[in-house]
Amino acid sequence: MIMKPCTFLLAIATSYLLLLVNATPKSTYHSLFISNSLSDNASIANHLQILTRRPHIAGSEANAEAAVYVRSVLTSFNIPTHFASYQVSLTLPLSRSLVLTNSPAPETATNFTLRQEIYKGDPYADVADQAVPTFHAYAKSGAATGPVVYANYGREEDYLTLTQIGINVSGVVIYSDRKDCGGAGKARWFPDDKWLPPSGVQVGSVFLGKGDPTTPGWPSCGECERLTHDEVEKRGDVPLIPSLPVSGEDGDKILKSIGGPVAKDDWQGSQDAPTYRVGPGPGILHLNYTGQDIIATIQNVIGVIEGEEEPDRFVILGNHRDAWSYGAVDPNSGTAALLEVAERLRKLQKRGWKPRRTIILCNWDAEEYGLIGSTEWVEENREILASRAVAYLNVDAAVGGPEGFQTSATPQLDELIKRATQQIKDPDNSSQTIYDSWTGSSSSPVIGRLGGGGSDYAAFLQHVGIPAAGIFFGSTGYPVYHSLYDDFTWMQNFGDPMFQRHVAAASVWGLVALWLADEEFIPFDYVSYVKELQLSFKVLENEISNKDINLTPILTSIKEFEKAAIMIKNQRKKLEASKGWTTKKEDHYFKVRELNDRLMMAERAFTDRDGLFGMSWYKHLIYGRSKHNGYGSQSFPGIDDAVIIAKDTKTVESWLRVQHEVWRVSRVIKQVSLVLSGQLT
Repeated sequence: MIMKPCTFLLAIATSYLLLLVNATPKSTYHSLFISNSLSDNASIANHLQILTRRPHIAGSEANAEAAVYVRSVLTSFNIPTHFASYQVSLTLPLSRSLVLTNSPAPETATNFTLRQEIYKGDPYADVADQAVPTFHAYAKSGAATGPVVYANYGREEDYLTLTQIGINVSGVVIYSDRKDCGGAGKARWFPDDKWLPPSGVQVGSVFLGKGDPTTPGWPSCGECERLTHDEVEKRGDVPLIPSLPVSGEDGDKILKSIGGPVAKDDWQGSQDAPTYRVGPGPGILHLNYTGQDIIATIQNVIGVIEGEEEPDRFVILGNHRDAWSYGAVDPNSGTAALLEVAERLRKLQKRGWKPRRTIILCNWDAEEYGLIGSTEWVEENREILASRAVAYLNVDAAVGGPEGFQTSATPQLDELIKRATQQIKDPDNSSQTIYDSWTGSSSSPVIGRLGGGGSDYAAFLQHVGIPAAGIFFGSTGYPVYHSLYDDFTWMQNFGDPMFQRHVAAASVWGLVALWLADEEFIPFDYVSYVKELQLSFKVLENEISNKDINLTPILTSIKEFEKAAIMIKNQRKKLEASKGWTTKKEDHYFKVRELNDRLMMAERAFTDRDGLFGMSWYKHLIYGRSKHNGYGSQSFPGIDDAVIIAKDTKTVESWLRVQHEVWRVSRVIKQVSLVLSGQLT
């Protein structure tokens, strides 16, 4: 039988057209994800209200119930979800007391109640007593008595100032100054305004490590090996003196009891505050604290949306759930945003979307104690994460007020975040994008780095070497931080009354995740990383006063890194141009896979198996925790710590250690170049 050519050609054309109609581009789904048709302010508000109905500290019944809620919501979206549970060491307060006496009149004593007061009309007054009394997690049990000394923010440089005038401390009391948290002058406070009430206390942890203190470097699973209390203390990650957090009101009373020299100008409070003096005394403080060590079960909630083409490549989104009290900002604005992202992804699935790579949604437990839930999970899954994780996207608190968009990231993610903010409307000004308001009159936005260990990205980036980012709307120093007043009412009245910032946070978070999960080529730009290292190198040059230190090894490695970053960028362009025409489909897939593996694994090469000096858990030599600032982001932290010691001791040996750290950094940068090039030497 002879078929007419035109009929044959028509059959092919029809089939091809049908294929095009059925294959919806991934970009269409991505645009839909950030559209108004999929977002839901009311749903986010409802999630947040449910999650913050009771105080839910890690290890509590209320927090376990919150975990069940998160799992049930994810399950309702047909996302396979499970608990990853650990048995970890936590601490709780058994007894606390703080008494102020005045040496000229010792018969006059002030016994502080150490209690945060319920505000008028508090809708949560019936459950407020479920909040754990104010304390510092992992504080040393004991007593301290002595003349009061004012130590400003308690930073290393502040204690150095006190040491220079011959003052040592045996106990610490931390208060919330009105200059930072309570407004000034005639400012009102919550519930009438956003400011911290006079009785508000910022609770927190004084543990300097990451994860369960009794299982450093391995997961707290069942009958595992554990360090003793004495062994934990010898590691130096817990303080050896007692401490307590107190309110601004109590802090004012204590400050008024201090005489002695007038404190420096930058140590003073707000303009209407009395003059702060350094002391010591004449006021005398009597501090007593007894804590209790417990082994508690914590529960991470893990939801998995399996990838269709590359199920063994993971894009991970994480937020913690536990809070010191209600946690409306920190962390449950982020939890509500995570559930919003999950719901939108489910709506995309109903329309036919399937991710190229696997998306993992993680809700961590016990973050407030020391990033415990995320750290234990990473330590348990370290090898598989090291070989399969594309990136980790963290949102701790998603919304803390109207101050605008903030982000921190490893540099290869910079352009991706900028691109996302250029496509999403500013929640407070719909006439412009988030990017427009973020940059303002500046030519480029400010992107922070993830050197500090302040949230759940730490184990991913600093321990394993997985690219990471975090986003936030508002001010990280919002007034009711870690206090009893961080509740749904504060969020509804001051943090985000219309919940549009929550919607925007979910949009940015989810859109970046979608691009990482769906784009054929992992959208990493290592040229941005090169530029960042060049800037960090210039800062390092200015810091090092000893001209005998040779910084050329780092500069040489950065130049090699630049060549490798440009090369892989050009290789990607060539592969994109050849797709479907000069390369077989199977060959193209494997070439893309190989190039993506180099992009994915490059960040791992910034790690060193020995880790930072004296802090071996921190493996990343570019972005890691400085010994001198646990929250701040420090480039080249090993070099920085060595320089500080060398400048202080002024010994030949200390400067030799600086040179050693320079060589270590140069070696890891060279390793990154080799990974990106994909060639053996």
